[in-house]
Amino acid sequence: MLTLRADLDPLRLYSTFDFAEHRTLVAAVSGGSDSLALLFLTKSWLDRIAPDTKLVAVTVDHGLRPGSAAEAEEVAKIAARHRVAHRTMTWTGEKPKTGVPAAARLARYRLLAEAARLEGTDVILTGHTADDQAETVLMRSQRGTSDDDARGLAGMAPVTLFDGATWIVRPLLGTRRRALRDYLRGIGESWLDDPTNVNQLFERPRVRAALTGAEDGRVETALDMAAQVGEERLRLGDGAAALIRAHASLPGLIRLDPTFAGAETTTAVYALRILLGVAGGTPHLPDAARAAALFGRFGREFFCATLSRTALDARRDGIFLRREARNLPAPLTPADNAAWDGRFRLRVERPPSDALVAPLGSTQAKKAGIEGVNAPASLIRAAQATLPALWRGGECLGVLTAKSEPYGVSAMPIAAPWALFLPGFDLAPATAIAELIFAETPPAPPLRSHIGSKA
Repeated sequence: MLTLRADLDPLRLYSTFDFAEHRTLVAAVSGGSDSLALLFLTKSWLDRIAPDTKLVAVTVDHGLRPGSAAEAEEVAKIAARHRVAHRTMTWTGEKPKTGVPAAARLARYRLLAEAARLEGTDVILTGHTADDQAETVLMRSQRGTSDDDARGLAGMAPVTLFDGATWIVRPLLGTRRRALRDYLRGIGESWLDDPTNVNQLFERPRVRAALTGAEDGRVETALDMAAQVGEERLRLGDGAAALIRAHASLPGLIRLDPTFAGAETTTAVYALRILLGVAGGTPHLPDAARAAALFGRFGREFFCATLSRTALDARRDGIFLRREARNLPAPLTPADNAAWDGRFRLRVERPPSDALVAPLGSTQAKKAGIEGVNAPASLIRAAQATLPALWRGGECLGVLTAKSEPYGVSAMPIAAPWALFLPGFDLAPATAIAELIFAETPPAPPLRSHIGSKA
């Protein structure tokens, strides 16, 4: 059973986190009860153990309803009253007509990450509570998850890496909202009520309303489920990372040793799904049942198949994964930090004004030298044909990799399933994948004992 925290002693709330290397912390503060409690608890904690660490409250004004700017100003006044620095970040530009909650969430994290960079830190503290965790788990269980193994029922991780650079830290995941509101009343502080939180046009407010005052154990059951699935997700990730390190290599394309077919099924299928998602550049892992069906054929037959934009060749000398040749990106003007095909992130200095990034193509791949061993030349060429290259007119100026930089343009490999959000649950397999494809290794999380420490 999950033990919920009734004791709001900051020394206990923050005991699992390690911010010793950080001179500045950013707290996301909307003005609601959860985020204000986070702000005051964090300030109390820093005053006791790290008084020289700067705390910055950041409010995101989504601009989605009248009064949002005034609320941000009110949060700034509260922060000033408590001698805490404050910054407002505003979501500008045209807003979507549909999918507003998801778009607003992504915009919020982008703006918080930008604020963190401006403040010289890579840590954002958020006020997500045990109630938020229960709502998340119940929403996912009601609508199903994209993963057949229900990994999503682990809910939110204590730490999540955003966009490869900024840690989202959730110190209050084990604390109920009512305890935080009691704490605020005890110190004489009030909070702002966001009408969006009770607008039942949206899914989360509907689930929240159904749970408000519920004494039937649904919240506790959801939290226990999150804890159990989270622990299993960690174990599965550690096992998948070990398999990837033991069996996978990259001689121009991902190769799995034939002995992979003898690995324990559940862990091996998870590792295969990760590798398929990375090879194909897809943001979500492929269907578990279809991946399991492919794995069941390994070692029994030689075959070709496609799944999640990945072409798979199971041969006598290995299992080979590469991006299939269909639906590759159209030519585009290179822009710094732009994602390409979900598999690479472009780094751009000053390319020729008329240069474009497009796939290398089979003709150029035949001209390129073949690198790597233990892989058929035809498969290496097929993999190389899907790599990004710099073109001007009909002339190929060179293939783009982390080491090849024609005219100051390069391409850094990325692991698509975790390119934007890397939950701490998945740190071990994400690190193993980064080592495999020569991507940037995820930074160490701000935890005293790393989630995914076997990475």
